[in-house]
Amino acid sequence: MKKTKIIVTLILVFLMLMMFLLYILYRNNIFRRKINNFLESKNEELNIAKEKAEEASKLKTQFISTISHELRTPLYGVVGITNMLSDEHKELANSPHLNSLKFSARYLLSLVNDLLQINKIEENKVVLEHVTMNVADEINMVSNSLSFIATRNNNKVITEIDPTIPEFLVGDKIRLSQILMNLVSNALKFTQNGEVKIKAGLDRKENSLCYIKFEVIDTGMGIAEKDLGKIFDKFVQIDRKEDDYQGAGLGLSIVKKLVKLFGSEIFVKSQEGKGTAFDFTIAFDSDSSKVNEIINNIPVDLSNAQIYKVLVVEDNKINQMVTRKIMEKSNFKTLIVDDGYAAIEALSKEPFDVVLMDINMPLINGFETTKLIRKKGLTIPIIALTAFAKDEISEEAFEAGMNDVLIKPFEPTKLIYSIEMLVKRKND
Repeated sequence: MKKTKIIVTLILVFLMLMMFLLYILYRNNIFRRKINNFLESKNEELNIAKEKAEEASKLKTQFISTISHELRTPLYGVVGITNMLSDEHKELANSPHLNSLKFSARYLLSLVNDLLQINKIEENKVVLEHVTMNVADEINMVSNSLSFIATRNNNKVITEIDPTIPEFLVGDKIRLSQILMNLVSNALKFTQNGEVKIKAGLDRKENSLCYIKFEVIDTGMGIAEKDLGKIFDKFVQIDRKEDDYQGAGLGLSIVKKLVKLFGSEIFVKSQEGKGTAFDFTIAFDSDSSKVNEIINNIPVDLSNAQIYKVLVVEDNKINQMVTRKIMEKSNFKTLIVDDGYAAIEALSKEPFDVVLMDINMPLINGFETTKLIRKKGLTIPIIALTAFAKDEISEEAFEAGMNDVLIKPFEPTKLIYSIEMLVKRKND
């Protein structure tokens, strides 16, 4: 009986342990299901959030593209008409009002470009170019371009360029100019009756790489120490006494991102009431064989006084007038039509040397018009004149059969050069 009781007791204990283990397993299973359901719901929420973020990014890109297009279109008219006034009325060459109008147009255009630039950098769409450049020429170009701001604030721009820097280097001169332009314009805006110094010195040389140190130093109001950490953030405006030409707060953010693209870093030192100094170092290739190769591949302008017949396809009346003036200034014969169908009809009636095609038009856009022209077997050069960003439409433009793309507003000399090169290439 004692043995039986012990055995029964052990069996009961064993059964109780088994029941307890089964209960724990049951609870764990329920808990695991809850966790799995929770994780699945959270994963679904994350996927939805990801889709919304991607959609928001697309909408942002589309919004910036649309806004830039809508601003560039009237800016083409403003810049073109101010140039026409300068050409037709020489007495207005030194007019402060006309100069102010030109500056305002350039300033607004720079804001549009800044928005596009910051968006491209964030989406990793900016690729550095490798072209031959002269550091002294780039610095002098920046200084001359900002002479209006310097005069307005009674500032003096001083350039110091190390003579040991090689005459020709290989690098992205456009991005370098953007960096310097933003830094120098900021320095000039917030300096009164002072000076802004642009310095370039040979920091060191490693094999064929020349490390050039650039400095932009001003004698302006300076930046408070508490603000130094945030001046490179987007859309940030630190507290200033002057509220003129504050801008959108994108300039220094673009500078930092562009310097980073060069594989470098920008530094700032400032003292309130005494001025600010920015410096950064960029490596450029000084290999003479690469420099000579790039120079030899630069197309030579073989322009002559030949008169071309140009068909302009543009629906905006003001832009029609501006483009006509550019053509007439070069003694080109011009016919203007309002839409793509009218362009096709004009090409069927008489010969032209080149077509200047707008992209965003009613009835039929520039891409579809170009495709119809190519289907008819016409090999006439077609140049897209558009307010869209070049990288957004270039692929579609060339696939449609266009030969070149120019972004409004553009330098008239670029358009004339493109016309002459394309027409000569077709006739050769």
